[in-house]
Amino acid sequence: MIGSLTGRVLHRDVRYILLDVGGVGYKVFATTDTLEKCRPGTHNITLWTHLAVREDALDLYGFLDEESRHFFELLISISGIGPRTALSVLSVAPIKTLRNAISSGETSHLTKVSGIGKKIADKIVLELKDKLGAYENLDPLHAREEVDAVEALKALGYSLEEARDALKKINNDITGTGEKVKQALKILGTQK
Repeated sequence: MIGSLTGRVLHRDVRYILLDVGGVGYKVFATTDTLEKCRPGTHNITLWTHLAVREDALDLYGFLDEESRHFFELLISISGIGPRTALSVLSVAPIKTLRNAISSGETSHLTKVSGIGKKIADKIVLELKDKLGAYENLDPLHAREEVDAVEALKALGYSLEEARDALKKINNDITGTGEKVKQALKILGTQK
């Protein structure tokens, strides 16, 4: 199994990158966050990988850290969740937010993924809740507020990545969707 790759990014597409490792180009499917950080020409990028073996294909999935790969592997261990769906789940929110949401039974992040309805989201929560364990200061309201804040920022014309990056930078003590959006807008305003 191929556990990791280090090389130079030759090409980036909407769903994958082409990574040159010792003269061999590996097509590696990745999350939107990973794709954003893997710009063509970037040298010595290391990706933690998962090799999905199917009857008609060998597909590589790459992640910037081992935690993301582990979470991906937890997701695909659930019947009905394939690698592409798992990547989409990981693209919706940061791992910490997804873990907190699943641990608290909050399915709103999961149902935003194309192909995941309430029934499958509930199945993911049911199967992963115990595996993820309890988190300190677990607050389902916080997870809901973050989803609402991302949606509000998207409605204001910001991309999903911009909204998530801005929300990562605000103080964790800030509560309330409106206050989170206000603080995120201040951060986004200073970046222009």
